[in-house]
Amino acid sequence: MSMDLLRQTLEAQRLAQADLLRRRGVVGVAVGFRNYKEEVTDQIALAVLVQQKKPIEALSADDLVPADVNGARTDVIEVGRLEALINPRDRYRPNIPAGVSIGHYKVTAGTLGAIVFDKHTGEPLILSNNHVLANSNEAEVGDAILQPGPTDHGVRPDDVVAKLHRFEMLRFYNESGAGPSPPTTSPPLFPAGGCDIVELWATVGNLFGRISGSSKRLTSVLRATPHAEATPIYANRVDAALARPNNPMLFQQAIAEIGRPTGAKLAQLGMEVRKQGRTTGYTEGAVTLMNATVDVSYGEDLQARFVGQVITTPMSQGGDSGALIIERGSLNAVGLLFAGSRRATIFTPMQTVLNVMEINL
Repeated sequence: MSMDLLRQTLEAQRLAQADLLRRRGVVGVAVGFRNYKEEVTDQIALAVLVQQKKPIEALSADDLVPADVNGARTDVIEVGRLEALINPRDRYRPNIPAGVSIGHYKVTAGTLGAIVFDKHTGEPLILSNNHVLANSNEAEVGDAILQPGPTDHGVRPDDVVAKLHRFEMLRFYNESGAGPSPPTTSPPLFPAGGCDIVELWATVGNLFGRISGSSKRLTSVLRATPHAEATPIYANRVDAALARPNNPMLFQQAIAEIGRPTGAKLAQLGMEVRKQGRTTGYTEGAVTLMNATVDVSYGEDLQARFVGQVITTPMSQGGDSGALIIERGSLNAVGLLFAGSRRATIFTPMQTVLNVMEINL
């Protein structure tokens, strides 16, 4: 694979992304291997993600995706509707592993991702998603965290195992394109730090010509981006939150069925990955798309745009949100799962999570 072609495609994404996302039905833009007749090739393409593929005659001229954008070949991929994943499982005592049911007392249930450590104090903390531990911004620091989550019959006070410590605020917009005012200074389209594009792609190395699939499928789906954006849309980087254990000795540092993560690693196209989640347990998949910008639904009316994300074959369902994505064949963490559909799973690169949340594994 030509690195020059890769750089050209990334530049094409930067230039065309805003225009592509305004087209009706387009829900994301990324860079990955081109699909041909449902088979993955070794050709790099600008992937345009749509909720549902439609015949050309059903689309207006403004909504058609060009075959070529700024010199990069496009590939239209149907991914369904992506949602933040939540759903119903077991109570673990006296040792609570990662990869099991947990949640804020007002949500249903998500997954305990890992025990991590505050970068400045070394304090052990529970890592999961904002929408799992902080009720999608609606919680307050100090709120009760249950294991198992409420849907799995966790109750206060018997199952309170931690208190909400801190979370990264999610910035939403509604289907009309309007929503909460974005910060006065928005992050760049391709944020630096944990998702540095040059560093990310420099690790690609020997790429797989074909990507293995997974028999596991999602129950959630992706919402369409508004045709016209009424206001600027904030670019979220993570859906993440931390909780402080009431008794750190109750928690294992190992992920059930996998083991203790030994470090963070950048994902690569074709990388085989795995996870342990509250709903589907242990599943495996493969990285199909990187540097993805996607619009994720949080309930009926609100959406949030995320940049710098990674997409895999379907390997999760509702309730698996918060699970760590681990490289298959090692104990390297590559990301934090937070959304998906019947056709795809989405995670945030692990280094981005560590940097934004100021934690270590």
